[in-house]
Amino acid sequence: MTGDIYLVLGGIGMFLFGMKIMTEALREASGRRLRTLLARFTRTPLSGVATGTVATAAVQSSSATTVMTVGFVGAGLLSLPQSLGILYGANIGTTATGWMVTLLGFKLQLGTVALPALFAASLAALLTSGRNARIGRVAAGLCLLFIGLDLMQEGAARFGDTMTPQTLPGEGIRAQAQLLAIGLAMTLVMQSSSAALAVVLVFLGSGAIAFAQAAAMVIGMNLGTTFTAMLATLGGSRTMRQTAVANLMFNAGTAVVAFPLLGMSAPIFAQVAAGAGAQTALVTFHTTFNVVGALIFLPFTAGFGRLVQRLIPERRPGDPAEALDPALLSDESAAMDALHAVLSGLASEVFGALGRAISRTPDMRALAAIDGRVKPALERAASYAARIQIVPDHVQARERHAALLHQADHMTRMLRRMERRGTIAVLLDDPGVSRAARLFGATLARAAAQEQPAAQASRLAWLSGYVRRQAHQHRRATLLREHVGTISVQNMFERTDAMRWLHRTVDHAERIAHYDGVAGHPPPSANPRDD
Repeated sequence: MTGDIYLVLGGIGMFLFGMKIMTEALREASGRRLRTLLARFTRTPLSGVATGTVATAAVQSSSATTVMTVGFVGAGLLSLPQSLGILYGANIGTTATGWMVTLLGFKLQLGTVALPALFAASLAALLTSGRNARIGRVAAGLCLLFIGLDLMQEGAARFGDTMTPQTLPGEGIRAQAQLLAIGLAMTLVMQSSSAALAVVLVFLGSGAIAFAQAAAMVIGMNLGTTFTAMLATLGGSRTMRQTAVANLMFNAGTAVVAFPLLGMSAPIFAQVAAGAGAQTALVTFHTTFNVVGALIFLPFTAGFGRLVQRLIPERRPGDPAEALDPALLSDESAAMDALHAVLSGLASEVFGALGRAISRTPDMRALAAIDGRVKPALERAASYAARIQIVPDHVQARERHAALLHQADHMTRMLRRMERRGTIAVLLDDPGVSRAARLFGATLARAAAQEQPAAQASRLAWLSGYVRRQAHQHRRATLLREHVGTISVQNMFERTDAMRWLHRTVDHAERIAHYDGVAGHPPPSANPRDD
């Protein structure tokens, strides 16, 4: 008996490890394409359901899809209602694992074939690199998954009379609640609803549990996976917490729907079980109640989104670096989405403050608030950027990451220059450069109003050249005026120093706007200037 338990536990462990390897490799291989799919085709909650289903089925992980989605919402690429559609679809897509286990693992019994295949896949994963290595890891994970299933089946088959449907709670609301709690607990312990579902499918196939008992446990597993997400979001960003709460509420609502659906559709599932087997009937039920739940929630998505926003309101005053959620670091692109959104927002604040200070009616009050608000957020952004791990062969991701680092660096240097506020008064009082300074201030103010520094990148690039030429002419004129005695030596130094300050500050602003564009819309082969 002890050996049989060890077989089941070893099979579960192998299944979990295989799922982890396969999911990570699939995410690396298809993550960028799926991100494009989610961003391009998610326009409504309904299209979000479709893209969420496809993305989750492709990477075999609803968590990966959720992290991508949170990154998009935090970056302002998707609204909360659109992201809720993806959430509905992720719950449907995650049922693909059950179908894969049933059709390939149980029907075709690939466990024996998986042993030699695991050897070949491991060699490919260890001895090759890039795409071939990822294919090897996907195949190795799949082989481990099927071998784990075989071990679980072998152990479960030997339980005999030790575990039967009579040993578990039977019929009635109380029994169903107990079975739901068992399924929920299994998911929390294994940290994977897919592995918990595989265990139930194995014991269902061995006759240790009945279909109705297995169905109630699957409902609990569907609910249990949301508690894992809730724990992961403690202390996280508002967007992440909203997503976790929405997921919990959606799965709780789906669970409420699932029990009546099981009762009303019992004859249909009985026919499926008689024809295709109880395991096929169970995964059919799993998919069905998730689809029905999505269809019920879809018409009320906008109101559902408003309810979630009221439950998890925005903190006041807003933290400019709140979107930098550590949970997003598991996906390099989602982490860079959040980082870009934060840096772009900080740049808009800095541009707006300096733009108001260099204007026809100078307002220095915004500059005073920069130190206590922007500097700490920028330090957090720089620390967050250093924690982002880029897959070696993701060239475009490395270029985007470099652009974000350059943007943060230029913003830090620009903030240091902005500490010399007395220089601004010298610029505005000098007739030779006040026009260029006010032109710079107006451009910064326009970029801040658009909340998109990259929108003024070309204007700032032109202005950088214009100020460079003006600085050369102004220096010669100022030196000549001091030579003939119309200004003092001290005034000469103040004016030339102010012009040099303007020249370098414009260059920093131009670089910030340039890298904001590269990080927001990275071209296939970006080659940003490093200065």
